[in-house]
Amino acid sequence: MSQTSRPRPMGMSVPVGTDPASVRQRIEAMEMVLERSFTIPGINRAVGLDAVIGLVPVLGDVLTAAMGAYIVWEARNLGLPKWKLARMAANIAFDTALGAIPVAGDLFDLLYRSNTRNLKIVKKHLDKHHPSSRIIEG
Repeated sequence: MSQTSRPRPMGMSVPVGTDPASVRQRIEAMEMVLERSFTIPGINRAVGLDAVIGLVPVLGDVLTAAMGAYIVWEARNLGLPKWKLARMAANIAFDTALGAIPVAGDLFDLLYRSNTRNLKIVKKHLDKHHPSSRIIEG
């Protein structure tokens, strides 16, 4: 076991370092949990905790907003400009506000993926400013 990762259930490990590559992996893992944890059979649509927990009125939306805010916090630690952080926060606020609408908000959560949008913002920044953290995806 390396010093930069902790053992996780089901063989998953998340790095604990503060280097850009470790932060990138943590953000990607959080986005995966929130947006693409499993696939709905029949429609082959990937969903995550954002859509599932969002079914619980008020508390679900607050909890998923807090989990999304973690991505913004990690981005802040990476040194993203304030305007990018504001854009990321606006993505979460928009998702939370519309997700709070009964029934229609739950359908909206399936379509609007604020955490995926925020991951793209972080990846673009890291690819430009920390190219060594880039991971070749296959």
